[in-house]
Amino acid sequence: MTHSGDRTEPMSILKSIENAIPPIHPEGHKFIAIFAVVTLIVGWFVTPLFWIGLALTIWCALFFRDPVRVTPVAPGLVISPADGRVSHIALVVPPPELGLGDRPRLRICVFMNVFDCHVNRAPVAGRVARIVYRPGKFLNAELDKASEDNERSGMVITTPAGLDIGVVQIAGLIARRIVGFVREGETLAIGDRFGLIRFGSRVDVYLPETAGARVAVGQHTYAGETVLADLAGGPIAPVVRVS
Repeated sequence: MTHSGDRTEPMSILKSIENAIPPIHPEGHKFIAIFAVVTLIVGWFVTPLFWIGLALTIWCALFFRDPVRVTPVAPGLVISPADGRVSHIALVVPPPELGLGDRPRLRICVFMNVFDCHVNRAPVAGRVARIVYRPGKFLNAELDKASEDNERSGMVITTPAGLDIGVVQIAGLIARRIVGFVREGETLAIGDRFGLIRFGSRVDVYLPETAGARVAVGQHTYAGETVLADLAGGPIAPVVRVS
């Protein structure tokens, strides 16, 4: 005799495993397939290389993961556009191609390594007023000068309140391709996916100089979830304790 509990327990385990595995963004399907095919071919002839290829295929799948995120939507909040580590917080003049003027703005930089989720999300809600691509170098994206010298794609989002927010995807040493999902004139909700960068790079957000950062340098952020700043103002960076 089979008890209902005997059937539901395996189903519950399978459901837990399914929930723990994030979906893969369609942009990554072809790359995962390439990694998998090469792994099978090379592994057929050299067994140890199969295991190396399998590890790289799993890494590729994780790179293009696109997990569900729960986005705070309170007025004035700016949400992180990327998973990664906050590398810089400072008042700087934005790139000229954004058309945001020559006055310093609060810039918060999020550096993504090759193990972070690379799907980028809108930090604020609004209309995409401008998208500008600029060719450049492929320096280490953690360097401050990468914001000026590296290949990048900039976007300006005009919020319902009329504020212009700059978002810049910056290529890095390994990243050679910036992919955008939106066009000028489209409307984004906060947390909407707008692009990704292959394979490791940085996203800069340019805010009004009166905005207050709600993260600290070295802090890890999650795209679409971590509160990056508050447009209502406050200190440039919060007081933090590392433990």
